[in-house]
Amino acid sequence: MRPVRLINPLRALAVATVMLIPAQAAVAAPAAPAADAPRTEVTISPVDLDGPAISSVDVTVRNTGAQRLRSLKVTFAGPAGWAVQPSLNSVDGSLATGASATTTFRIQVPEKRSGFVIRTFTATATYTGGDGLGSATGTRSERSGSPQANLAAAYNNVGITDESATTAGNYDGEGNSFSAQKLAAVGLTPGAAVDALGATLTWPDVAAGTKDNVASAGQAVTLSGKGSKLVFLGSGVGSSATGSATVYYTDGTTGTGSFGFPNWSFDPVTAHGATLVKSTDGRNRPDGYGNATVKYRVFAHSVPLDPSKTVDFVVLPANAGVHVFDMAIAP
Repeated sequence: MRPVRLINPLRALAVATVMLIPAQAAVAAPAAPAADAPRTEVTISPVDLDGPAISSVDVTVRNTGAQRLRSLKVTFAGPAGWAVQPSLNSVDGSLATGASATTTFRIQVPEKRSGFVIRTFTATATYTGGDGLGSATGTRSERSGSPQANLAAAYNNVGITDESATTAGNYDGEGNSFSAQKLAAVGLTPGAAVDALGATLTWPDVAAGTKDNVASAGQAVTLSGKGSKLVFLGSGVGSSATGSATVYYTDGTTGTGSFGFPNWSFDPVTAHGATLVKSTDGRNRPDGYGNATVKYRVFAHSVPLDPSKTVDFVVLPANAGVHVFDMAIAP
């Protein structure tokens, strides 16, 4: 019986020792950064877009973490094809909490383009310590020129013609268009109010046979107001009339939303999540009115807005299959 009594205390000691080691290791492990902890800040100085020129750009990194920030390296990039020197800047030493370091890059700016252009610049910092995340990114957008004053100023397509003069139309790239007479029969007359998805839109207030809609190609259009969503009135050409609209707010922030329209005929009316607004009988062809038994439709779709912010302008999708007759902000 004595051997049993001697072995049991030794076993208990071994178990206690094994349990103690993981507990000590857990105490020594570094804590992960909290989800709401301050992130390392990366800011980019204004960029001179008056090219052709070589512009200097400063990138500033601020340590907002609880630890010293070390081994800081910074890269900077502009639009595709814009040369940047150097490719990477390294910062000697370390940054205490709240301290900042600024590095300078040189970027080759091409000759300024006409019209409205948005250029986006990106800087990325990699490091150890600080907020514990290892990397942080900052962006800056610079504008040159001005957005179109309104959607009508951006009209580039003739989608509505009179049945007595159909040759001016080319809504679909094949010379076809909506019939002004058939649109009027369902309430879509020049300047008519159109209620859809909580917004009040306006049917193009122009004469038949003139430009009346925008075949989207990334146009920037001024639009002001606050609300919960931005509503588009239009229809698609082809079955892939989808894209992203970017909303720029007056505080300099942006929001992006995707939407799409069914083809003006044949596609299911709910394609791409759109809502049918009006349906007309037939269309105008280069040789006159025809296809009387086929429906040609107008739809509404929307993207969300930040209701606390004021819209400044909107950049339309870069897809010419998306045709827009109007857009408006819904409460």
